[in-house]
Amino acid sequence: MANVNTIKQPNPQTSTTKSRLSWLWSEYSVIIAFLVIFMAAAVMNPRFLDINNQLNILMQVSIIGIVALGMTVVMLSGGIDLSVGSVLVFVGVISVLAMNATGSIFVAILTALVVGSFAGFLNGLMVAKGRIASFIATLGMMAAARSIALYIAEGGSISGEVSGFTAIANSNLWIFDFPVIIFFVMTALVYVLMHKTRFGRYVYALGSNEKAALLSAIRVDRVKIGIYSLVGLLVSVAAIIETSRLNSISSSSSGVQYELDAIAAVIIGGTRMTGGRGKIMGTFFGVLILGILNNMMNLMNVSPHLQGFVKGLIIIIAVVFQKRE
Repeated sequence: MANVNTIKQPNPQTSTTKSRLSWLWSEYSVIIAFLVIFMAAAVMNPRFLDINNQLNILMQVSIIGIVALGMTVVMLSGGIDLSVGSVLVFVGVISVLAMNATGSIFVAILTALVVGSFAGFLNGLMVAKGRIASFIATLGMMAAARSIALYIAEGGSISGEVSGFTAIANSNLWIFDFPVIIFFVMTALVYVLMHKTRFGRYVYALGSNEKAALLSAIRVDRVKIGIYSLVGLLVSVAAIIETSRLNSISSSSSGVQYELDAIAAVIIGGTRMTGGRGKIMGTFFGVLILGILNNMMNLMNVSPHLQGFVKGLIIIIAVVFQKRE
């Protein structure tokens, strides 16, 4: 007589399939989400697939994309930088003043890179040596940088007086605008830095377990200062593009909510808020997803006042999915 209580053995093939699907989703979820959203946008509005619209999306996300690359690095280390928008406008104001005073575009670019890197260095110094939480340190820098920019510009805008400066953001190579090319190049460089160098390994180690990194003879303080300095450098590149685009910088409106957009792109890209896990290419596709969503809301005449709500909702959903993994 057969034993009715025979225990069913798990099917090895089913188990293997589930594990493969789980790995596929874990590694490529942001790319899958990008493809789904892209196809949905194409179905909802035929104008979306127009080549000029596609190039416009890339142009629109280039500045935030460069800022998001820096935000990815700092979040991989377990920190955060809320000062990116304010530092961007501060760098823009100082670099335009330097350019107008000297008549040199090279001086403006060099000034921007130095000022932005120094602002990031100060953030890193407060976090690493001052033992101040990154949220508080960068919140202070956010208020200070914006305040100084407003004071210098007297609450208004500062325009460039040197011809040729606008060529940086308004020229193109083949069909791609220079800001898009710069975004692609910056993505490649940061990817190599984070995935092919010792510094990148140290950042991941720091985000995974800071105490273990310290016990492994990693110069944690130096790595933190390097991280925030890198963020400042990338913000400087974004500031140059933003200022060149209109040949001016507004001390009151430029860079507003850039930190929210950058954080949203990074989280959508799969980087954990707690650090230690995430990819640069994930952020790249996260930026594109945000760009597509913004573009679709504009094409569908969604109120701009509701776009922030959509971004906030996306952040919450992305974090919920991360918690479930």
